[in-house]
Amino acid sequence: MAGHSQFKNIMHRKGAQDAKRAKQFAKVLREITVAVRSGSPDPTANPRLRAAMTAGREINMPKDNIERAIKKASGAGAGDDYTEVRYEGYGPAGVAIIVEGLTDNRNRTASEVRAAFSKHGGSLGESNSVSFMFAHVGVISFPTDIASEEEMLDAAIEAGADNVLLTEDGHEIICAMENFFAVRDALETRFGEPQSAKLDWRPENSVVLNEETARSVLKLIDVLEDNDDVQAVYANFDLPDDVARALAA
Repeated sequence: MAGHSQFKNIMHRKGAQDAKRAKQFAKVLREITVAVRSGSPDPTANPRLRAAMTAGREINMPKDNIERAIKKASGAGAGDDYTEVRYEGYGPAGVAIIVEGLTDNRNRTASEVRAAFSKHGGSLGESNSVSFMFAHVGVISFPTDIASEEEMLDAAIEAGADNVLLTEDGHEIICAMENFFAVRDALETRFGEPQSAKLDWRPENSVVLNEETARSVLKLIDVLEDNDDVQAVYANFDLPDDVARALAA
């Protein structure tokens, strides 16, 4: 029975991972659709499309999937039309949360997001009710071995970036939102395609969570991220090392 149970657990975990991967693909495909329809099917002339394609490659999306999505989106009247939406509110322990989405039905998405906040100890607020606690910036990432710390710093400053951080995952270049595409393109010309390139909401201050509140906040974020219309969720919390270890156990 132990072996059977272990096999079932492995199969369940693989199923959950496959489902998560499918949702990631769907979100990127939706972003590609919006990028093409708001600009051009030619990635060289469409910075948003190039960013979406980079996001697709980051999650190992097959090239054929990306090309089919571009072709479908560029067809006259093909597929759904999506609207960009943003919701702001507070989660448990007063954690500020920003939810960005692409939807073909604003009423449905707003209702589902509001229900998620209410059910999991939060409250949905008005527009701009928490975004003032965040900086909206561009973030471009490269692997550590692509350049020395000094070389990356010099290149980033020359390109118009504001800051460069060396993290355990690599070089992280921060720039103003309005300079994002110019900085990314300049660095891509010099170092090749980045690992990731996206607009991000970075909190100015963070709420430190204990294990109990962390579980509640992470549950709310999981529910929000699981919504098909939600593209990204940002929050201003911090997990102490002991809390992170307890959650991972």
